[in-house]
Amino acid sequence: MTTLPFSIVGFDLDGTLFDTSGDLGAAVNHALKLAGRPEVPGEAVYGLIGGGSRLMLRRALALTGGDEDVDFDGLYAELLAFYEANIAVHTRHYPGGEAMLDALDAAGVRIAIVTNKPQHLTDRLLDELGLTGRFACVIGAGTFPLKPAPDALHAMVERLGGGRAAFVGDTTFDTGAARAAGLPSVAVSFGFCDLPPAELGADRVIGHYDELLPALTSL
Repeated sequence: MTTLPFSIVGFDLDGTLFDTSGDLGAAVNHALKLAGRPEVPGEAVYGLIGGGSRLMLRRALALTGGDEDVDFDGLYAELLAFYEANIAVHTRHYPGGEAMLDALDAAGVRIAIVTNKPQHLTDRLLDELGLTGRFACVIGAGTFPLKPAPDALHAMVERLGGGRAAFVGDTTFDTGAARAAGLPSVAVSFGFCDLPPAELGADRVIGHYDELLPALTSL
């Protein structure tokens, strides 16, 4: 059994544990079509994600002409409805993700998710992927301020009974929340990074989940 210096490891969800870009992109383009806007190509979707789904839609509208003539709340409701109905069509673990979670379990680590995705959508996605109950704590948007506020990370540690914790993410929302909460962080370079990975402010950067346990051990 590997000995790690952390009893809790938390993860962001979109762009960190799972590549959700295909399903999020389909939902964004559904909303844009309803607004009479051009679709956002697949490679551009990465730049829209991070900070929650409302911000994702605002970025998409800004990219295609702005939101002054748009019923934003109505369009956002349409995006959420489409996404909820098609939430796990393309979404998958990143390479090495399942084995990494098994290794953390074997090391006795309590594993959590803290995401800016709404709680009901987070729960729905985990259910669709057959992962309900896989995590010791799952905190989605709706109860605490969104990351980069530290509140949800503080709640994660409290709910899991305390102990040394680290957080893994892919954007400045994640590294900022970890820094504000006083937790070390690891950034994944394969996610929806809103800055070059080395500039995200993480204590370590990894390019594959095979590298996570050694990175945690070195913190």
